[in-house]
Amino acid sequence: MYTSTLFFLPLAAGFAAAICPGFNYAIGNVVPEGNGVNRWNVYDDSCNVVDGLTTNRNPCEQGTFGCSPPPVLFNQYTNSFTGLIYACRPDPNSGNCGSDVISVCCRNDGN
Repeated sequence: MYTSTLFFLPLAAGFAAAICPGFNYAIGNVVPEGNGVNRWNVYDDSCNVVDGLTTNRNPCEQGTFGCSPPPVLFNQYTNSFTGLIYACRPDPNSGNCGSDVISVCCRNDGN
């Protein structure tokens, strides 16, 4: 029994770290905060919240995220701390961070 526990721990740890394989960041779906205020979390590969946006306005017009034409998706993320810009897109290999479903994955392609 002890051996099987050790066997499954590395598998679970590897799965949690692969929310957006090959990308720098992941953006979760909208999280309603109440009173018309919404939050979008930006995650690193280990599902740590590293940035995000909380607003009662259009998130596409706040400077953190760029948006595609309809159907609207975040297609750009500007890091609040470094100013680096990341291209974002849906990825079939993305997963969840807790109960937050990842909507797009973002990476800096050097542009």
